[in-house]
Amino acid sequence: MAPRKIIIDTDPGQDDAVAILLALASPEEIDVLGITAVAGNVPLELTAKNARIVCELAGHTHVPVYAGCDRPLNRPLVTAEHVHGKTGLDGPVLPDPEMPLADGHAVDFIIDTLRAHEPGTVTLCPLGPLTNIASAFQKAPDIVDRVQEIVLMGGAYFEVGNITPAAEFNIYVDPVAADIVFKSGIHVVVIPLDVTHDALVTKHRNDAFRALDSKVGHAVAEMTDFFERFDIEKYGSEGAPLHDPCVTAYLIRPELFSGRHINVQIETQSELTMGMTVADWWRVTDHPPNAMFIGEIDADGFFALLTERLARL
Repeated sequence: MAPRKIIIDTDPGQDDAVAILLALASPEEIDVLGITAVAGNVPLELTAKNARIVCELAGHTHVPVYAGCDRPLNRPLVTAEHVHGKTGLDGPVLPDPEMPLADGHAVDFIIDTLRAHEPGTVTLCPLGPLTNIASAFQKAPDIVDRVQEIVLMGGAYFEVGNITPAAEFNIYVDPVAADIVFKSGIHVVVIPLDVTHDALVTKHRNDAFRALDSKVGHAVAEMTDFFERFDIEKYGSEGAPLHDPCVTAYLIRPELFSGRHINVQIETQSELTMGMTVADWWRVTDHPPNAMFIGEIDADGFFALLTERLARL
């Protein structure tokens, strides 16, 4: 089977970085057509820089990186330096990138790529706020029907929120963009906090990254060493959840995940619950299903896959 063509839309972020590394290490299953940066965990200047740092770390400088939207559609930007550090990739000491940004805007790259490929052959993989994706849909409505699928990290049901009591960060940053995406009619696979909080980098798992004894292995271990301090303090967990790599792992080994096909809507009016993913997990409404909402992950299988693939880089 030919590898799945994807665009990674991202706001790196240590966990975004690991998601990108996993994708670049898996060419049999994944063909990364390009990476589009969006403002989120840190401002756009840093996310566009960090995406290139990760490509160079992986030795994949041929993958184009485009800078996209520097703010949400209609709200001030909220960032997460309190989690990811001032650079977004705090932890390892990584050199500034030598590879340049690709010419053009990320939104135009998304549009042009979907138009250039056969309909139903390109999957969008957002790892951050959905501003670039929604902007592309608004600018070029004809591309919506050309998208194969959207596989995203965002939202929550049982875990509720991590940036407000009601909302997960990626959705909260640009709830209007998320609303546009979930109403697009495209099949959406949602990997929420409910899943990612079960994908914990325990000491044993992080030691396995470090034991790869490679530049990538050491960098990932140092990223999670930094990243986990926030989650251990906040949740009392035994390690940091690796949110975004779950998206890449789903593309490679979907059998590691299970969920329900349900209706998901985004709150865009109430400041109290702004950005909440209202997931009809128990199917108590008659709203038609619009998303596969993932509920469980085989964490051991996920980390085995991740460690095996990172060893390739």
